[in-house]
Amino acid sequence: MTNAILNGLMLGGMYALIAMGLTLQYGVARIMNLSYGEFLIAAAFASHWLFTGWAISPFAGLALIVPSAFVLNFAIYKILLTPLVRRAPNRDALEVDSILATFGLTFVIQGSMLALFGGAYFSYSFLAFPVQFLGETVAANRLAALGITILLGLALYLALTRTRAGTAVRAVAVDPFAAQLVAINVPQASALTFALGGALVAAAGVLVSTFLTFSASSGVVFTMKALIVVVMGGVGNMLGCLVAGLALGLSEALVASYVDPGLTLAVNFALFLAVLLVKPAGLFGRATR
Repeated sequence: MTNAILNGLMLGGMYALIAMGLTLQYGVARIMNLSYGEFLIAAAFASHWLFTGWAISPFAGLALIVPSAFVLNFAIYKILLTPLVRRAPNRDALEVDSILATFGLTFVIQGSMLALFGGAYFSYSFLAFPVQFLGETVAANRLAALGITILLGLALYLALTRTRAGTAVRAVAVDPFAAQLVAINVPQASALTFALGGALVAAAGVLVSTFLTFSASSGVVFTMKALIVVVMGGVGNMLGCLVAGLALGLSEALVASYVDPGLTLAVNFALFLAVLLVKPAGLFGRATR
């Protein structure tokens, strides 16, 4: 039981980190990014290339991949999404336009990765040895990934709650029109937040690549799970992301250990539907009237 709970916490922490970036992109910039998982896989391939080709540790590779992802996502927002933002009469219309645009972007990124790497599954051996933790044997790479996930999540929480920039981001998420009245540059804040979400999913991609196999077509799975966590926790709520991610990871680990590994996806959706039946706005979301 302890081993299953530890694995569930590690997996849930990773789900929470993945979903936090999407929460920023959707909660602040109001972009429902369906290509989100493709950026995770692209970062995983970048980490694989740096490690196997240049012997650069994935954790050192974070210093290269995360800033590159930030710049790339900032450029995507400015070039591809800014015209949609300008022409959208309201935030609801922007959501629909962004879904269509990022859905097309999914195939562009996935097709590019298939052309470069093919459809095979990739992995590499990094910290692939067992260690003792709380009296249980766990993989060192999973434990290290969990530690970095906690640090990134804590840094993001402090940045959003203890800095002026974080206050501005939260103001834009609540009411972008009112935020303009207090001299907040809403378009710039939205672009930077979208880029930050892309940087977070790139970090998650690097960490995931250290202990999971992946392929060019694996991104849709991570997009789906990120959407489940975001909606289940409450759109735009970071604490909701954490709780929903941990709940998803624990349910997967417990079902895989004691029932059947093939039922993990079914349990994900069952938990998702159960939460929405009780709280349609999510665990920490607020219903709008």
